[in-house]
Amino acid sequence: MAGNNNEDRVRIGVIGGSGIYEVDHLKTIDEIYYETPWGYPSSKITIAEDPCGFKIAFLSRHGKGHKYNPSEIPTRANLALLKNIGVEVIIAFSAVGSLREEIKPKDFVLPDQIIDRTKGIRPSTFFEDGLIAHVSFADPFNQILSELIYKHKNVLEEEGSTLHQNKTLVCMEGPAFSTKAESNLYRSWGCDVINMTAIPEAKLAKELEIAYQMVCMSTDYDCWKQGEEIVTVEMVVNNMNKNSANSKKLLEAILPDLRQSLSDGKFESNKGYMNHSFITSKEVANKEQVKKLEFVFPDILNRLGFSSDWF
Repeated sequence: MAGNNNEDRVRIGVIGGSGIYEVDHLKTIDEIYYETPWGYPSSKITIAEDPCGFKIAFLSRHGKGHKYNPSEIPTRANLALLKNIGVEVIIAFSAVGSLREEIKPKDFVLPDQIIDRTKGIRPSTFFEDGLIAHVSFADPFNQILSELIYKHKNVLEEEGSTLHQNKTLVCMEGPAFSTKAESNLYRSWGCDVINMTAIPEAKLAKELEIAYQMVCMSTDYDCWKQGEEIVTVEMVVNNMNKNSANSKKLLEAILPDLRQSLSDGKFESNKGYMNHSFITSKEVANKEQVKKLEFVFPDILNRLGFSSDWF
């Protein structure tokens, strides 16, 4: 199984569009693509290396050529494979619509809260079918990672964009955009940005003890703002292309700090809570489900006595 050798661990994961891995000073060294117990990921995972030999994994959320709509993304496979190769921290870039005047198109946002408006058709947990665990989702994003990213807001300011922090994201089903009534409803709830992919990605990362922060890139004002053009794919794609260039600059600025923070153990507090989250007794646990979860939790399951060997 990949990821068991410490020397092969890839501790940083980046989720976003294809091409974001083409960051200056990073060298592509490998591609990973194999089946997980939850299927294949949406794309090959590109492994890049910085000049210090530190490895970063890049995954295209919607697949090469954008083949998966938000509800079809094999998110469990994506997160499971990143976890399996050793990823401890994920920076997830995502296009969003702005629900606030001050969050302009081409601004970036670091949310700290999520309101889930998906329809329950997306698999959103690893814990089902006879092996259950509960995890706190009170704080869906990692504050340490958010602060680390926010330190580099000047990179965006130099490009005429603002980096906003501690905002509320509402995740809708899609793939159609909101109605005006929905957009104004979300504004009345105190939501700041809207996207279609934060759920279940953030929730699954939390279950896997991965420090996760979404970096939202504003493409439009959704449809609430009077006098603005109705949101179109052409408008979104045009602003996405501009945001992509800025996301690479931001990522390049972040990586040295992130590498040092991992080396200093600053994300260790994000680990260990799953030791106390399993509630299914060994007597009734589903053997097949135990085998599946050994892909992402071999040490925890063994420590708790949930090894498929004891069946």
